[in-house]
Amino acid sequence: MIQRARRWMKEYYQDVVVLMVCISMIWVVLYRFVPVPVTFLMVKRMITSSSKYDFSYQWKSWEDIAAFPKVCVMASEDQMLPFHNGLDLASLEDAITAKGKKRMRGASTVTQQVAKNVYLWPGRSFIRKGFELYFTGLIEAIWTKERILEVYLNIAETGEKCFGIEAAARRYFKKPASKLNLKESAMIVATLPNPIKYKAVAPGNYLLKRKSQIEDLFYSLDGKYYLRELYVRSEKSLYDFSKYN
Repeated sequence: MIQRARRWMKEYYQDVVVLMVCISMIWVVLYRFVPVPVTFLMVKRMITSSSKYDFSYQWKSWEDIAAFPKVCVMASEDQMLPFHNGLDLASLEDAITAKGKKRMRGASTVTQQVAKNVYLWPGRSFIRKGFELYFTGLIEAIWTKERILEVYLNIAETGEKCFGIEAAARRYFKKPASKLNLKESAMIVATLPNPIKYKAVAPGNYLLKRKSQIEDLFYSLDGKYYLRELYVRSEKSLYDFSKYN
């Protein structure tokens, strides 16, 4: 009787695991093509924020976002995005050896940030990190590199109750994301470590220095032409990169 119960429990848990894997894969495949409607962090901010601002989030496709914010994000957050498979081990090693020092970039890749912001709840734990790595692998296997960057640009928190490059462009510069120039893009991206603390409309010395660093990195990466690397590394591209040839 006990053995039968154990066998039933084992089969039950196996079925649950298989079901969860199937659901997660379908979820990742869905967002490969469909705009992300909302994230857990957005819901949290809507519930807990006392900001005077109205909630602002507007999805924009790859073609409706200027090249400047795309390259600025890679320059600041993940220069190896076109080349790694979700984890940048070199940056991770630098993060460990440089612990406690001021650094330009974090150890998390853009893919990892998309994984935890789109598919996971806010917070920190070993369990959450495990799920983050799992979803990072799925995203890299199923999405294109430009899709990863497109989703990041749309769901990243860019201010108080403000999410995505389009919302930031309209709030801070009164223009759509398609019209952002380099300086404006660098300023928005400079706030990303903590967009609640750092204000693009009232930058202090730290933010201005960070903005200048991002502009320098933009040029060191060959400017907008660095976007060609995303296409070269992704044979399953959804987008037209001919204008960067």
